[in-house]
Parts: sequence; structure tokens; C-alpha cells
Amino acid sequence: MNTKDQALLSLGRELQAYDYRFTTITPTSHHRVNARPESAVSPLQREFGWSRSFLPTELPPKVVALLHQAGELRFKDGFLWSNVRFSNLGEQLFVHSAFPTDASDSVFFGPDTYRFARALRHAVNDLPPAASFSIIDIGCGSGAGGLHAAAVLNGRVAADLILSDINPKALRYSRINAALNGVPNVRTMQSDVLGSINEGAHLIVSNPPYLVDRSARLYRHGGGDLGFELSVRIVEESIDRLYPGGMLFLYTGTPVIDGVDHLLAALRPLLEGRGCDYTYEEIDPDVFGEELESAPYDRVDRIAVVALTIRN
Repeated sequence: MNTKDQALLSLGRELQAYDYRFTTITPTSHHRVNARPESAVSPLQREFGWSRSFLPTELPPKVVALLHQAGELRFKDGFLWSNVRFSNLGEQLFVHSAFPTDASDSVFFGPDTYRFARALRHAVNDLPPAASFSIIDIGCGSGAGGLHAAAVLNGRVAADLILSDINPKALRYSRINAALNGVPNVRTMQSDVLGSINEGAHLIVSNPPYLVDRSARLYRHGGGDLGFELSVRIVEESIDRLYPGGMLFLYTGTPVIDGVDHLLAALRPLLEGRGCDYTYEEIDPDVFGEELESAPYDRVDRIAVVALTIRN
């Protein structure tokens, strides 16, 4: 880590020492809460959770200094703003991009992260013990998926973890989050899916973007006509990278039109042609309903969240 990374890590540890806690909600709900009159939340939650402006005197001097040293402090209209947020996932704490996540390289954390972690936790409980164990998190973002899986498996196996993403900012935050949560044996790698990774794994996990985003933000744009192109690529590239007894866990979204799940329709020939042992489960039948108001989702009945599990 460079000096800025060390400062951001120290800031996270300082928040842990203050017993800081925050749960990140959807951008729409976040906007609604921020539109209300000031509430009685703590200054740390107000600035590092709700991403509101602040004055230097409102926070402990050490916190402001570390935010400045990390290169994540900005000045606007006489106020200070943090470029990062910190959110809890169980007992873990994660740094990610501040609200609103409009920049193309924003690192997102929110309700999908919590749903992904919950479904992943149930999936890895079925994995048999192993003398050695490796995990690859494709499109890791904040690193929440891989770091959460490593924490769940702790005590059963000592995992070697690769956190991969095409976004350098995501890899920076992932490295910091690994150190902040005390997860050992972690490597970060810049890779488009598995293109730059020359090894396999016992567990491959991914929570990729699955929408068509007009701004093509990395954390949100899944490619193709309906947003699931990247999800299909992840399955295609991961099947042959699983070690014997290994598992791929993909949490993603799918457009449903006239009762047809279009992601499953695209994946079924591949999965059945390869003779894969898989399960496919709908986790939430209706997410991002606001997308149905405009193209390309104005012909879609609903967008569902699904979990695909492939066992080797």
C-alpha cells in the first residue's frame, strides 16, 4: 500500500475504534432520507454513511486529517465532503464510493451486496472441508463477496483469495478492505473476467452488474441488449476453472418477458450441453422497478435477482 492507502486503512480502523456502524440502502431511499430535515444521527454516520457535507470542527481532528491524507477529502462551497463511505456487513467494515455513485469508476455497495452475501453464506456452508482452498471473486467491487466468503469459511479452511476487477479503484478499496477486516492471503488482480488469471479455484463467486446503464458505469452496466451479457461470460469462462469438487456461485439479475427468464434461456444450452450439475433459484422477483419505465426495459415485465450454483 502507498501512503494514501495506509491513511484510508487507518481511517477505517479509527471508525472501528469508535464502534461506527452503517447499513447502506438503495440510492432512491438514500436520496429520500437526505431530503429530510437533519436527523440526530452521529456526525460519523452523517458524513461517512449518509455522505453529507460537514465542517472541520464536526469530526475528530484525526479523522479529518486521515481523510485528507487518503486523498478522499474535497472542498465545495465552504464545506467539506468525503469521497468515500463506510458500510457494515455483519462484523466486517467496507470502504466504498460516496453517494451519489455517478462517476464511471464508482465502487458500489448496497442492498444487492447484502442479498449476495446472505445467499453466498448459505451456499458455502455446503462445501466439504479441504486441506487447501482457493477463492476467486470476479468483478469484486469492494471485495465484499470474496472477503465475506473467506470469513464464513474461517475455522474450516484457510483460503487463498483472489479479488479481481477491471476497475483500479475497486482493487484499491478491496486491498484496504482485506487489511481492515484482517483477511490474510489476499491478492488483487486487474482482469476482465478471468482473462488475466492463469489459475483455477475451489470456489468462484461473482455479483456482476446486470443492467443496461446509459452512462456505462462499470459497477452497473452488464452489457448486451438486456444487461446479462457479462453474467453469461462469467459462466462460460468459469466452468473449466473449477477444481474437482469446486463450485461457482453467481448472483445476478435477469429480465423476465412474458414469463420467460431470458438469462436462464441463454444459459440452459451451455449448462445442459456441458452436463453441469447446477441449481438456479429466484431470490427476489422484482428489483429496479423504475427501469421498466424506459428502454430497453419498457418491454420487460420484471427484473428478478437469481442465484446460479454450479458444482464440479
